[in-house]
Amino acid sequence: MSPAAVLSLPLPLSMPLISHLERLGGFASWTQLVSLTSRRELDDALAQEQIVKLHRGRYALTTARQAQQAAHRVTGVVVGRSAAAHWGWSMKWQPERPEIAVPRGRKVPDDVQKDLDVRWRHLGPADVVDGWVTSPVQTVLDCMRSLPADEGLAIADSALRSGRVSRLQLRAAAATSPGRGHARAVRIAAGADKRAANPFESVLRSIALDVTPVGGLTLVPQVRIDSSRTGRFIGRVDLADRALMIVAEADSFEFHGEREQMERDCVRYDELAVDGWLVLRFTWVQVMTRQAWVKEMLEAAMERRRRESVAA
Repeated sequence: MSPAAVLSLPLPLSMPLISHLERLGGFASWTQLVSLTSRRELDDALAQEQIVKLHRGRYALTTARQAQQAAHRVTGVVVGRSAAAHWGWSMKWQPERPEIAVPRGRKVPDDVQKDLDVRWRHLGPADVVDGWVTSPVQTVLDCMRSLPADEGLAIADSALRSGRVSRLQLRAAAATSPGRGHARAVRIAAGADKRAANPFESVLRSIALDVTPVGGLTLVPQVRIDSSRTGRFIGRVDLADRALMIVAEADSFEFHGEREQMERDCVRYDELAVDGWLVLRFTWVQVMTRQAWVKEMLEAAMERRRRESVAA
């Protein structure tokens, strides 16, 4: 899904299954999809080949399969976000067309180029797996170098979660990458974290990395918080800066309207507030499409903490 398409989406609870799957980064479990839509809609999407079933009850968009077919069509290599989909990594935006690399000098007919996002580049034998898709390390490196920082971080986080790429490999690949995109890749590799639960959280953390002054806000994913008053477990929050006592929550659209979840959220937020935490809650649309405002709120929260520290 493209950024321009986001604002035209209907309200979350009325979204079709495909839109839910796109918001989840391209991959989801049976339980997630059925809770968001219905068994019938899931079965219909499978029958119409709008989605594919993976191992152990996981489902995916057809991004990877379409890319593989396109690569064979032009004897090319699947790269970028299409390759990330092949490796099972969640991402902020799905590619609108299969992203395929062909050797420099190769002629690709104009009618074929309309269907594909073709890149002319050299790839060595070590960069390609099975002759048609970039290796995990090369895939995440390409994404970190060429995509906007938030998209690159989402894929880097997912690559680390998958275990196909280690943090050491990620940083080494970024450090030795030549040319354009080197600095961006190094920065993303340094900030990548397998603890991030999904692209929604990764993109929110990417925005925080740009908060000024640089280094003034350090949001860590999936932080356990216990009450300083009672010692009782309050909850595990999406992102938190312990030093500043700031929590940033990526409010999931999946649970809107569920009474039990709302009750749990209210208890957690009240206990965090009473314990002195400044809690910011952001929706998916805000994080994905109103990033300047989200950054403004994070900076304001950091400034508030700074003033409080001076006053104390």
